[in-house]
Amino acid sequence: MAEETEKTIAPTARQLAAARDFVAEHGKPSKAVVENIGNAGARVVLVGADGAMGDVIVPSVATGEALVEAVEDLERAEWDAATINGTKIGAAHRRKMAGPRAKR
Repeated sequence: MAEETEKTIAPTARQLAAARDFVAEHGKPSKAVVENIGNAGARVVLVGADGAMGDVIVPSVATGEALVEAVEDLERAEWDAATINGTKIGAAHRRKMAGPRAKR
């Protein structure tokens, strides 16, 4: 049986710049959670030291991991209590994430 290997695609300059800009704007150290989103690739969720959230979409989990490694002061994290408690989500963001149901 042939082994399937995933070729790591390096993060683009734009993806790196977005992550670096986030860290510069929202404090050091910032955290990154790499999430598989299926055929679309992976989402790197960024959590700043100030609690702000952002994200960068990349072609694969391996690319997301490479992005985290390439950005200084960006730490790999999981959705554990420390990461979740470090986020500050305002009412506007909660309504946006709720979508049409929030307008009822």
